[in-house]
Amino acid sequence: MEINNVPIDDTFCEIFDGKCVRTIITADHDEIIKRAAYDSTSTPSAVIGRLESGIESFIGADKTPDGRKGVITQYWFALDDLEKFELELSYRIRQDILVKPFTSVFNATPNPNGFIGMMKQVGHCGDGFEWELNEYGRDMINVPIAVPDFKIESSLAYQNGFMGANFWYMCQTKDAVIEAGKRALDALSSVEGVIAPFDICSAASKVETNYPWIGPTTNHPYCPSLKHQLKNESRVPKNVNYIPEIVINGLTIDNIKEAMKIAITEVCNVDGVSKISAGNYNGNLGDYTLNLQNLF
Repeated sequence: MEINNVPIDDTFCEIFDGKCVRTIITADHDEIIKRAAYDSTSTPSAVIGRLESGIESFIGADKTPDGRKGVITQYWFALDDLEKFELELSYRIRQDILVKPFTSVFNATPNPNGFIGMMKQVGHCGDGFEWELNEYGRDMINVPIAVPDFKIESSLAYQNGFMGANFWYMCQTKDAVIEAGKRALDALSSVEGVIAPFDICSAASKVETNYPWIGPTTNHPYCPSLKHQLKNESRVPKNVNYIPEIVINGLTIDNIKEAMKIAITEVCNVDGVSKISAGNYNGNLGDYTLNLQNLF
């Protein structure tokens, strides 16, 4: 199978169960919204029991509870430990959003499977002077701070969803890596309910490792710089010098399928992209599999 003369491997990615808190962050200024969004979703690290996060889309004032511009963000957790999820989420909110001037956080999870209270780990940043109120038709916590005041919904909902869908786009040039990646990410921002937590990812990984305390390490058969050293073990095609990856998390499998389809299509329209494939673990690790060719 090909799209615009770019072959699509008959292979699959693996998808994992996860839990997602989806929020709306609002503020008075565009730059503050961006900083709160990018800071609070940085360092995707679910592999070590922390959060894997990303920006879904920036939205206008007509789509937020308080009538200010905002951004939809997602915070994912791969374990069943809700107390750990609450703690890790609180770090992102306390350190990266609360400290930004005039910010507020609202629940935006469409189909809740449960709720995480915000008073214990976030509200009490007010040192006992915080108070609860009903505003914008929602139960809120007001945290008094030096630039008054941070507001957050009393509970943030989490939803069961899906993590780790991916595709590789094999490239001949550096320019193709960046241009195709940018087109893929722009396309994904038009799909509701998905994020790309690693943006353009340079480091596809594998489970088998010589250093288990690190976690997954480099997927060496697909490292172009090791092609001559590995010889027959290398899986890098002759005309490929770079193998970036796009990882996608989504609230539903249908969200993910739509995102994968439009992102791959965009990538295949960039000069210097030679092939589309995906990373997997031979079907032995993920909860589900998704074949690339079946998307079309």
